[in-house]
Amino acid sequence: MARLSSLATATADILPFPAQAERRAAAPLRLLTFSTLYPNAAQPNHGIFVENRLRHLVASGAATSTVIAPVPWFPSRDARFGDWARCAAAPAEEMRYGLRVLHPRYAAPPRLGMYTGPWALLRAGRSALAQLLAEGERFDAIDAHYLYPDGVAATWLAREAGLPVVITARGSDTSHLPHFAGPRRLIRTALRDADALIAVSAGLAKGLIALGAAPGKVTVLRNGVDLDGFTPPMDRDALRMKLGLSGPVILSVGHLIERKGHHHVIGALAELPGATLLVAGEGPERRALAALAERLGVAGRVHLLGARPHDELAKLYGAADALVLASTREGWANVMLESMACGTPVVAGPAWGSREAISAPEAGLVLDEVGPGPIAQALRQILADPPARRATRAHAERFGWGETTRGQAELFAGLLAMRRGAA
Repeated sequence: MARLSSLATATADILPFPAQAERRAAAPLRLLTFSTLYPNAAQPNHGIFVENRLRHLVASGAATSTVIAPVPWFPSRDARFGDWARCAAAPAEEMRYGLRVLHPRYAAPPRLGMYTGPWALLRAGRSALAQLLAEGERFDAIDAHYLYPDGVAATWLAREAGLPVVITARGSDTSHLPHFAGPRRLIRTALRDADALIAVSAGLAKGLIALGAAPGKVTVLRNGVDLDGFTPPMDRDALRMKLGLSGPVILSVGHLIERKGHHHVIGALAELPGATLLVAGEGPERRALAALAERLGVAGRVHLLGARPHDELAKLYGAADALVLASTREGWANVMLESMACGTPVVAGPAWGSREAISAPEAGLVLDEVGPGPIAQALRQILADPPARRATRAHAERFGWGETTRGQAELFAGLLAMRRGAA
């Protein structure tokens, strides 16, 4: 890890002498955001929750940020290769909402990538950071997202650069990846080496502590929702007519992978005559889901919409009668708040964060277990006696970004103050 020893010298001015610190007390924090979970021009919805949180922090004036968002290397942009082709099409660098974003490539070979990822990401991050420092950029701290492999690599990069690092854990990085021996060992080391940890739900915070994180290091900062971008439709009947919808409409949003549980929702539709299911998302399970709908005799009522631009989702939420989140592994699923902000209640599985977001009857229902039967039963209950849409919206208004933005600013500022005091 000594190959970037020069980075520590290049970043030495981030720890000023007391007089300098006093003069710069009001200066924005200079963050280096590091994560593979970040959108790019070819994958505009990928990790958008990381970008949204960062945008609100920067807009507050409390921080500036440059983003290193590594992308897996792939040799072809041919659409036949799906997500891999989109990785190849990602630009090497771009500006998004006024933020400079670098996309260095890293090796992510199938099956081996889980185990080689931290070292590949370190190499990509090291090169990108060296470029930024050579251009004169300076940073106060690293803002990393996802424990593995991103957070592990970020702790190594932070050590080389002489910077503090804060890692945000987001869900399966805490609930699933630690089941593998190699990742678990490195995750626990990262929990020890990180200067601070952010959990996006109280349940996730408990999961971090169970993995060995010091309780005093963990801060709960829930994701918020854009209350201006996600609002109830002005004329819901007209919107439904424009979209060609009638009768009960169920919505399921997320990547088409097994753990998102779309198959459970299709199974539930077989028990809900007359209802229509909209599935917004793309992924490797698309054919299997279409085949399941055919097998159950509901293909005519299941519409696989593919990936939809984030700003189009508000129309789908507003037109639906209920959103179903059938995943059992989430830290804090943003789709819950987005749906409620549009006035649409949610049926969710017992994943981390579900009971924190759906904490009142007008928000929806949380299942004890996920499956077609329980989902269908919950949907029948909501469709028979739906909450007032204005009440569902009012519940979502408790989850704006303000508190999370303040919490981030205070966490980073306190961390830097402690380091300066110890210097």
